[in-house]
Amino acid sequence: MSVMVEVDRLSKSFGDFCAVNEVSLSVRKGEVLGFLGPNGAGKTTTMRMISGFLSPTSGTARVCDNDVVTDPIAVKRSIGYMPEGSPSYDDMTVASFLTFIASVRGIAKSEIPRRIAILSDRLDLGSVLERPIEVLSKGYKRRVGMAQALIHDPPVLILDEPTDGLDPNQKYQVRNLIGEMAAEKAIIISTHVLEEVEAICTRTVIIGQGRVLADGTANDLLRRLPEYHAVSVVLPTLAAATAATVLRQLPSVAAVFETPLPEDRTRLRLTPRNGVVLLDEVNKAVRFNAIPASEIYLDGGTLDDAFRLITTGSANAAIHAA
Repeated sequence: MSVMVEVDRLSKSFGDFCAVNEVSLSVRKGEVLGFLGPNGAGKTTTMRMISGFLSPTSGTARVCDNDVVTDPIAVKRSIGYMPEGSPSYDDMTVASFLTFIASVRGIAKSEIPRRIAILSDRLDLGSVLERPIEVLSKGYKRRVGMAQALIHDPPVLILDEPTDGLDPNQKYQVRNLIGEMAAEKAIIISTHVLEEVEAICTRTVIIGQGRVLADGTANDLLRRLPEYHAVSVVLPTLAAATAATVLRQLPSVAAVFETPLPEDRTRLRLTPRNGVVLLDEVNKAVRFNAIPASEIYLDGGTLDDAFRLITTGSANAAIHAA
């Protein structure tokens, strides 16, 4: 896979405030990069610099081998950018707005209706093409924003909260569309929805206070959790106390947390000592002691927990009771 986006020690200051501090990352063709961080972390500022809409204070960014400072027009030609809020000309109809964007993008007049028809079908915009954008729901406005980013079929996509305001069916549709396009494009998605990262992103970069804090797959981030190898055992509540006593005696188990479940069941969550792998040891103990477990599964935390640990230094304290 060739590198489509390359960022090297990119920084941006506003007066004395450093919003982005020497951020480095790369995105290859075929990758969907989840770009995460708390509010104010510098995500939007970074994406605006990569897109050529904001000049960096220092550092470099290249898109399809074009420098964002020395060749910003070539960068913009290579990028489909959906910014936060999906700004548009609200008095235009959807069709006229997309026609205008296509014309600005240099698409031949004869080709524009076909492009709009394809995107209308893929983003379910057919019923609103002749409506003014100002009367549309937030979800439709986001889809119009996606359509304008895709109209020229760019090799790089930068999408800021692409499914914000969409209902579950619409989110599924947009995620499928991103998945279909991923093989032929480099895609950067900024989102606060961590399930979206698990669903469609091949890699994740987390920034905080303008700096890169983590870069890896979703599983790489989960491995940072001290309880990554935790195991849960679900069994009848009547057997829980005895089972908990037995499992607490296993050498690799640091603690056992009991959580009541519906239908007279209990979950025992076993956390490991020093990050050791528990699953085989727990399975053997359950079989040897005839513990009536209905479920045994890895329960090492969520991306939410990893995100909190990376950005604040502590994972979710409620993880034991979850």
